[in-house]
Amino acid sequence: MLVDGFPAGRDVPGAHLAPDPNVEYKVLFDLVVDDDNLDDPYPMLAPIAIYMNTLGKFGVPPENRKIAVVLHRGSGLIGLKNEEFKARHDGKDNPNIELIQKLHKAGVSFHLCGQGVTARGLDEDDLLDEIQIDYWALTTLIELGRQGYVTIGG
Repeated sequence: MLVDGFPAGRDVPGAHLAPDPNVEYKVLFDLVVDDDNLDDPYPMLAPIAIYMNTLGKFGVPPENRKIAVVLHRGSGLIGLKNEEFKARHDGKDNPNIELIQKLHKAGVSFHLCGQGVTARGLDEDDLLDEIQIDYWALTTLIELGRQGYVTIGG
């Protein structure tokens, strides 16, 4: 499995569409969450892990797996280092760190809205190393769309 601790999609005999190892998958997950919903792991990270494992199960090679996550509004806070997260959330640990790191290791890129970073008074040092700061989530969504990424969520 590409992402330990998560399954791949179940077998579906006779399924008409399934991942093809000869196809380049450019998928952009547009993640948004309210600031007041950060105590539990972010719910869309697990399906991304399952999707990655499904691509791996079907033999889609790394060069054909171009998976990106755009974090904006409250979802950007899931990318905080634990100490910064605790300082902003009543001493609670960031429940997303391990899965973000596993996904990144499996080839998922994480893009954080720079406008939100500035508005929240965050520094790059407050963020996990796996998180890339882009100028603005809107420009990232447009640019990756222009490059042929299919957007999921938002």
